[in-house]
Formats: sequence, structure tokens, C-alpha cells
Amino acid sequence: MTERKKDLLLLAALLALMVLFFSKILFTDQIVRAPDIINEFYWGVKDAPHKSIGELLSINVSRADWNPYINSGHTNEGGMASLRFLIYQQLLFHLIPAPASVAWFMVLHLFIGGAGLYFCCRAVGCSPFAALLGGLVFALAPENASLINAGHVMKIATISYAPWAFYFFERGFQTRRLIFFLTTGLVLALQFFNTHWQIAFYTCLSIGVYAILRLAGIALAERRKGAKGLPRLVGLNAVMLFFFLTTVSISLLPLANWSADSTRGVASGDAGKGGLQREEAMLWSLPPEEVTAFVIPGFFGISRQEAGENPSNIHSYYWGRMVFTQTISYMGLLPWLLVPLPLLFRRDRYTWLAVAGVVGGILFSMGKYTPFYQLLFDYFPGINRFRVPKMMMFVPVMGLGILAARGIDVLRDEAVRRGRKFNGYLAGLVALPALLLAFLGVAVAGKGRWIDAYFQTLSQPTRYEQGAYLVGQRWDNLVHETALATGLAILLTGVVIALAKRLIPVRITLALLLCLFVADVWRIDDKFMFLVPVPEKAKGEMTPVMEFVSRVPVGYRVLPLEGDPMEYASKRIPVMFTPNPVQQQRWQNFLDAFSFTSAMPDMMNVRYLVYARAQYEQDKGGLGGKYVPVFTSPDGNRVVLENRSVLPKGWLVPSVAVVSDPRQALGILQNPSFDPVRLALVEAPPPIPMADPNSNLSGPSGTVQLISYESERIDLTAKAAVNSLLVVGEKYYRGWKAFVDGKETPIYPVDHILRGIYLAPGEHRVEFLFDPLPFKVGKYLTLASFALFAVMLGRELWLRRRGGESGQ
Repeated sequence: MTERKKDLLLLAALLALMVLFFSKILFTDQIVRAPDIINEFYWGVKDAPHKSIGELLSINVSRADWNPYINSGHTNEGGMASLRFLIYQQLLFHLIPAPASVAWFMVLHLFIGGAGLYFCCRAVGCSPFAALLGGLVFALAPENASLINAGHVMKIATISYAPWAFYFFERGFQTRRLIFFLTTGLVLALQFFNTHWQIAFYTCLSIGVYAILRLAGIALAERRKGAKGLPRLVGLNAVMLFFFLTTVSISLLPLANWSADSTRGVASGDAGKGGLQREEAMLWSLPPEEVTAFVIPGFFGISRQEAGENPSNIHSYYWGRMVFTQTISYMGLLPWLLVPLPLLFRRDRYTWLAVAGVVGGILFSMGKYTPFYQLLFDYFPGINRFRVPKMMMFVPVMGLGILAARGIDVLRDEAVRRGRKFNGYLAGLVALPALLLAFLGVAVAGKGRWIDAYFQTLSQPTRYEQGAYLVGQRWDNLVHETALATGLAILLTGVVIALAKRLIPVRITLALLLCLFVADVWRIDDKFMFLVPVPEKAKGEMTPVMEFVSRVPVGYRVLPLEGDPMEYASKRIPVMFTPNPVQQQRWQNFLDAFSFTSAMPDMMNVRYLVYARAQYEQDKGGLGGKYVPVFTSPDGNRVVLENRSVLPKGWLVPSVAVVSDPRQALGILQNPSFDPVRLALVEAPPPIPMADPNSNLSGPSGTVQLISYESERIDLTAKAAVNSLLVVGEKYYRGWKAFVDGKETPIYPVDHILRGIYLAPGEHRVEFLFDPLPFKVGKYLTLASFALFAVMLGRELWLRRRGGESGQ
């Protein structure tokens, strides 16, 4: 059998094993119990089977998107348009009906990642069987697989590209051929297109470190040999970097421009350096003591779904120092027991690179608990934009998978097993179950003393649990998990010793080790595969309240003060606010200062408020006569209030006041006496003379009529009696352009959050178009990069075919 056929056969075995392993969530009409899936992801893919193949295969990147239904208008300037290139994902959702399609999506991406690590292992010289174990470590390790429980669908998809990036990168170093470096750049770009920016950033960071270490090793080797191939390799790395940046430009340029003015932009973070505040940025750091969970997975409890009930097979909820966690850091015990073998017998560059990945990734994941991460946060660009250092743990999983694969190959070597050094390994191997057994004995014998000593730690409440019962529950769970880890360590050690003593053949030994690994990780992964019935009340169904507010005239908005605003937005009902982890800074400032009794809701065209009955009864005294009940849901639980002072989509203002300080402007907007129809707050002197704000203005400044209101286009007509500022109840944003009678005119920020243009007296046709330049530039760079790669791939195939023919 050829090596290629062996690879294909073992990959088929990997897929089959994974289908069996995850059959609980694959072959069911239920859905994974994760809020991110139940509330969001499922509803975005459930209708995919009804789309035509033509719709699925079309890639429309002609324009950036402005969503008028959420957050009073929202965009990332087209940064998400790259998802349209991932056609295979849409086909998967088309071919497999929901909810099963969501589970298949996650499991198949874990398989893609496992297959990538399989080829990484093969590239560094591992045997097919050893590479299979490496792939299984990546695909089944609870550190990765428990992401299913969290509902981190796109995170799993993004992680799956990382092993492939390393595979093609290493092949580039081995062959020194351009096509592999270009393919690395393409894989990194496709990973970025999956929209989990933190994983994509961490992968690029790891690739950069790998390149530096690899080039440094080659430089030392060539210095001894007098070779001169390093400049070419440096050049190929530079080409890869440039190709990656151009390929990803359709997302990178818009997102970079969008994020500059966001709550994580240049003026945010510590000392205005951008990003997050230090404490928030390091919130999810891996506490050092939790490395214990690499051996005893339930030492600090095992996470259930956040705020949900623990299933019966979980005895204690996570009680470690992280705020909370929906996953677990366990990677299986067998890989750790195999790690010493390559360190003892295969100390080459690949072993040390894998060790660097494991150690460096764990140190990085510890975040605030290490000076290492503190320095990166202060001085390395981009680190302070993210708040989960522990998300780097997929890199140690890759490194551990490679070390385990190399360890299996060492274990298969009979000459190694006969050596004195291997006996030393066996002695160290026996030490682990002995230590665990000793720890277990001390814990059981000294239960009362240990509980008294660590009572404060053991009794710490979580966000969902508190009470004296936690002490006993946690201690009993700790003992139970330690006993299971001890038993597993004894079994694994016994199998290896039996092999060393020639009591069982190599093939049976390897099969037993593989089975023990699968059983070990299954025990943990099974705890994270929670299933519930698909919600009966689909988000596609309109409630009576939604039916009523859906009749809101074009251009007006609704502000739900109960329930999820996204449910309204999904029905194409424009809502004023939806919670996002990152907001534009202007908008966040406006929300922080928002007052119902001021003109702020009027300016944002908020026509209706949706209240829960109990909350309305509590708040109605402070709402005055501005808001009037106009509808009550049939069950009486919800009340719709109409804002009788809401402003139209556009209005003309005769006078302006220059207020450059945002805090002062927001203070004025909060004042109930501020009249946005008579006075507008601007940040720079007007380009045309305007009426004195203190003068007695009589009569309207003119009229404005809304002609059309679309996602990326707004048309109005305005008839101005005097020099006026046309104010539109839409967010000011750089990507918009304005045209008055066909001629482009500047747009100015007005009343802190709105946009406006100055008009001379007379009748005017006004158009607003959303047309951000970064998206257009990025789109053409990306398309050009795809074309270049297609040409280079065609050239590569032609050269291989010609070489094959000439060799016949």
C-alpha cells in the first residue's frame, strides 16, 4: 500500500471514529444547549435548505453593508463580507437540515483540524499510526471539543485552519518552494475570513514565532556548513506575509478603519493607548494552579453551561479563579505520558519547536499571572485588543499532539525499549501514579484537616452557587476525580510496562493506548454535550407586539426594554439598541448619557417603547405625558408606548452652537429643555452664515420629505427658507457620502451622534450613500490575490504534470 493510500485510509478512520464519538449530538433532533447556538447561530442557518444552489454559490462582494435594523444602524464596513467566500459552509447547512447541521458543522471542523495535525505530524517524520494519534489529540482533546458546549461555532471553525497553516508553512521550509508559502498565506486568510479575529491573530502570532525560530535554526546550521540559502527563505517569508495581507484585505482594511473609532480603538484602554483596560483584557487568564487539571480534569470542578443546571454526570461546578468558564483545559493523560520520549530520544528541531508551542502557549494563556504576558500587553501591538489570553490554548494542543505522535514512534522502536535510558523513562512513568496514589491517600486520611485549612477557598461562591454545602461537594469531587486519574495512570503505565517486558505485542499495545485515550477524553467530552429540544417558539414567529410595531412608518425605530432586541431586528423591525461587545465610541457615549425625558429618543426616531407590564407600572410616573400607551399584548404582559414628540427622519435647523467638548454636548442633550429643531450642536464653525441662536426665530426653516430609505442609500428632498442645517436621524459615520443636487458635499457630526449637511435657501435633492473606501480597496486587493494564487497553482500543476511526463 502506498503512503498516500495509508494516509487516506487513516483519515477515513479518523472521520469514522469522530462520527461515532460525537454521535450523541450528530444523530438527534435535539440541539446543543448553548445560548450562542439556541439564541443566535441556529436561527441564522435553519433556513439554508430552502435556498437555491445558485444563491449559495453566488459570491456578492459588490458593496459594504449598513444594517439599518440594529443599533440605530450598524456596520463593520464590509469586514464580514469575506464569509461569502466560504461557500462550503453554506453548502453544508443546505445539505444537512438544522438543528443537526450545527453539530455536524462543529464536528466536521474538528475533523478538518485533526486532519491538518495528522499531516503536520507526517511532515515532521511521524508514522501514519502516530500521526493518527496526533490528529485525535487535536480533534478530541476536551480543550478544543468542549467548545461545543459553549456554542463557539465559528471559534471551532477558525481553530480548524491553524494546523493546516503550520503544515504548509513547514512544507515551505522543507522544499523552499513558493507555492507552499503562498498556500500558507491563503490558509491564514481563509482562517481570518471565519470572523473569529482573536484566534486568527493568535495563529498569525504563532506562525511568526515559528518563522523566527525556524530561520534562526537554519541560520546556525548554514553558518556551520557555509551554505547560503537563508536570504531566499527570508524572502519567501516576506512574500507570504505580503500575500496574506493582500488576500485578507477585504476584511482587514475595513475592520482596521472601523475599529479605530470603536470602544477598543485608539483612544481607549490604558492611558488612551487603544484596546481594553488591563483588568478587562486579562479577565480570562488561566490560573497557574489549574495546570493540575491537565492531569486531574475535575480538580476544580467541571463547567456546565453558564447559569444552567449541572447534568447528573457532573458532581461539582467549576470553582476556579476565572470569572467563569464553559470549557475545560484537559487534553488527555496519555499525551503527557508520551512527552518525555521525544525529549529523551528525538531531540531535534521539531521536538523543541513543539515544546516551545506547549510551554509558550501555556505561559501566554496564564495572562495576568505572568510577567511575560504583562510585557506583551504593554509593548506588543494588538495584544491589548483581546480579553481572553486562555484562548491561546489551541497552540499547546497542537504541540502536545505532535509530541505524543513522536512519542508513539519512539515507543514502537524495539532498540529504544532495550536501552538503559528507556528504563529511566519507565521509572519516571511509574512515579506519576505513585504520586497520585499518595496524594489520594493523604487527601482521604486527612480530610478534616485539609478542609479546615482550605475552607475559605473551598467555600468561595460562584455567580450561581453559594452555601456551606459547596465545601463538602467540592472536596468529594476532588477526591473522586483524583481517584479516576490515578486509576487511568495505573492502566496506561501498566500497558507501557507490559510492552517493555514483551508481555504484549506492539500492535496490541498501541491499540490499547489508543482505546484508553479515546475512553479518557470521552468521559470528559460527554459532560459537555448537553442537548435540549429545539425551541418551540421560533424566532421566525411574530408576536402580537411585534406585529403591532412592525407597522412603524419607514425610518422610525423601536426600543424594546424587555426581551432580546435582536428578535425584533430579525423581523426587519429597526431597533435603537442591540448589545454588542464592541461599539463605536460616539454611540457608546450617547448610550451612557441617554435620557428618556430628553430629546435624545426623538432625535433617534424612536417611535415606540416596548415595556414589560411590571416595569412600566414602576416607571410610568417618571415618563410624563411624552409616552402614551397604544397597545397591550393579549396576555397583558407587555405594553407598547408611542413617543408623541418623535422627530421625522430629517429636519431643518436654522441655528447652530459650536460645542467641541463631547461631555458638554451630551450634558446639553440630556437637558429636557433642549430643542433640536431650533438649535443644533456642531463641533466646528459652520461654512455658511447661520442665524444667531439667541435671536427670536419665528416660522419653520423649511420642510424635509423622505423619498426612499434603504440599507445603503437615503434620498430626501428639502425646501429651505433660510441657510439651514439638514439634520438626519442617522448615525454620523465616515463611510457615508452626501450629494446635494448631484454634487458631493461634506457631512458633519451634529448633536454628538447624528449627521448633517448645510443647505442654502431653495429646493434641493439630497442623497446619502454608504460607500467606504477601505472596503473597495480591500476588495480589489483580495480578488487580485485570489487571481494570482490561481495562476501560481495552475503553474504548479502544469510543472508537476510536465515532470511526470518527462519521467515516464
